[in-house]
Formats: sequence, structure tokens, C-alpha cells
Amino acid sequence: MDLAELIGLRPVPCGGLLMTLTRRCPLSCAHCSTDSSMAAYERPDPEHLLRFVGSFGTEDRPEVVMLTGGEPLLLPELVVRLAGRAHEAGSRVALLSGMFFARDERVPDRIMRAITALDHFSASLDVHHEREVPRAAVLRTLRTVLDAGVPVSIHLTGTGADDPYLADAVADVRRAFAAEVPMLVNEIRPLGRAAGLVRPTPPGPDGDVATPCALAAWPVVAFDGTVAACCNQWTVDRRPVPPHLRLGHIAHDDWPAVRERSLGSPVLRMLRAVGPRRLHSRYGTAPAPAGYCRSCHALGDRPEVLAGVARDASGRVGELLDRLGAEQQRAAGPAALVRRLGCAPYAHLVESPSAEEQSRR
Repeated sequence: MDLAELIGLRPVPCGGLLMTLTRRCPLSCAHCSTDSSMAAYERPDPEHLLRFVGSFGTEDRPEVVMLTGGEPLLLPELVVRLAGRAHEAGSRVALLSGMFFARDERVPDRIMRAITALDHFSASLDVHHEREVPRAAVLRTLRTVLDAGVPVSIHLTGTGADDPYLADAVADVRRAFAAEVPMLVNEIRPLGRAAGLVRPTPPGPDGDVATPCALAAWPVVAFDGTVAACCNQWTVDRRPVPPHLRLGHIAHDDWPAVRERSLGSPVLRMLRAVGPRRLHSRYGTAPAPAGYCRSCHALGDRPEVLAGVARDASGRVGELLDRLGAEQQRAAGPAALVRRLGCAPYAHLVESPSAEEQSRR
């Protein structure tokens, strides 16, 4: 599974599942959105995770399971077991790592076994990670993973399009791998420990501008086992989760139940199709709060909006709108999604050279 395919599935409702395995991490990056550290012991029950993945059916499964944290490779044996269960149903498994183990000259056997159980392996790289794990060590380890037959990518993060670090890192990766290693380039958001590092993003567009929310497409297993409909860290960590964004808990819900709630929710259908601010504009009696995500969280306090959404999106029309919205975003390609949600000038790096060429035709 290559990066373009992984990102291409991102707008597809229940096309994937994000699973956080632990909040613990041996690194202490200043920009960490999850506020992870070795002192953070919050994690879902491993047996609940295994049972949840074991509830996938061959005809009722996410196409991909993305394992993250904290640092998921602190639990390599659990990664192997989860990958095995997911593969039994036909799901593929990807993992994002902070690369703490790359400081050693050789990848530890137990970690290499976990990596080779995956269908895709992604490494985080940014100026904060590099203070603890040198870039050269990360690139050396990625060569080892590639030689083992596992597709790899880099999740590269900077402060924005003009950040010289991004230009330097991209050039370095290209020198090391040519176009063999695609990159997803993002910008630091003011979440977790990064709250004081960067300014909040400006509020999203108002009025009748439709801005579909791809972040509400894949369910997310949070650190306490709660399943949320949105991967924004503010939502993942907020308790209680806004009712329209809560899909259940892995202690007592299985994948079919979570999938049914996500696909059948009128609010989530409309969020994925047109975004929260359009809902306030169309159905609300008061202006939406400033900010795209804040306006989504506020929906639970706007009964007139929820009533209008339920009226228009509960039946086949809502189902069709949801499906067409996903199809349009997927047809636009993964680079188009990254241009909207990531660092736009580097969006083309998610695709292989052949895919880039096709997208320009």
C-alpha cells in the first residue's frame, strides 16, 4: 500500500480506522499535538483493541487500519497481533512512528518483526524530532525497511510553506531515495504542546460555502477506548465527546456497530458533504461560532440545526449526498486533499511520479 492510496481513502466514510495504541512516547518533542511522554500511561485495553479488530468481517471492514500514538512501536507484539487479525478480514495496516529506535545502528528484532507485519510504514520527521533522532538515522532506517519489502513514507511537518526546514528536508529525502519515498507535508497546529508555538489558524469560510470535512470520515479509537467520529486532536481528547461525534467505546461496541452509526448519522453525513459552517448557515437561527472545528462542536447546542439536518439527511438523499461527496473528493486525488488540509506547495509529494504525471493531464 503506497501513500497515495492511503491518503486517497481518507475522504471515504469508514474507509479506514485510526487506532491510538498508547499515549506513551520516549521522545519529548516540543510540538507534540498529543502531549505524549513516557509519563503518560493512558492507553486502550489491548484485549479490547484485539476484540474490536477481530469484529471486522470480510464484507464489513475498513480498507486500512492506521496505528498511531504516542509511539505505537513501544508495543511491537501488540502491533503484530493487531495486524494479523486485520489481515484475516482483508484490511491492510499502516503505522506512524516517531522513530525512537532509529538512534541504534540496527533495528531491534522485535520492532523489525512489527514493521514487516505492516502494509505501510510512515516515519515522522521535523525539526523537533531531529533534536532527538538525527535525520540521517531516520533515512538509514527507512532504507532498511524498504529493503525488507515494506512500502514507506515520511510525514514531514514544518511551520508553513516558507519554512526553510521543509525545503532542506525534502531535498535531502530526494537525494537519498529519488522519488522512491513519498512525503505527506503538514503544518504544525496549535494543539497539545504546540499550543504556544504557532498561531491558531484563521476561521474557515462562512455562509453557503461548502467545505467538506474529511476528518469525520474515519472513526478514531482514542486513548481511553472511546470511538470518536473525528480525528482532530481537540475532539479526540475532549471529554465528554460532543454527542454527534461519539460513536461508542471498544469495551462494549464492535466495528459493525460503529460503522453503522457513522454511516447512518445525518449529522456526520452532512459534515462530510458540506462541513459544519454550511449547516449553521442553512439551518441555524444564530451565527456560527468562529472557527471551523468550534462550529462543529457547537452543533450539539443548536437543536434547530440538528432538526434541520435530521429532516434533510436521514433518508436516501442524505446517504446519496454522503457518497457523492466522498466520490468527488476521491476523484480529485490525494494531492488535492493535501492542498486543502496540509501544506499546499508540497502536496504533490504524496504521489508517485507516474501518479503526479496523470494528475497534471
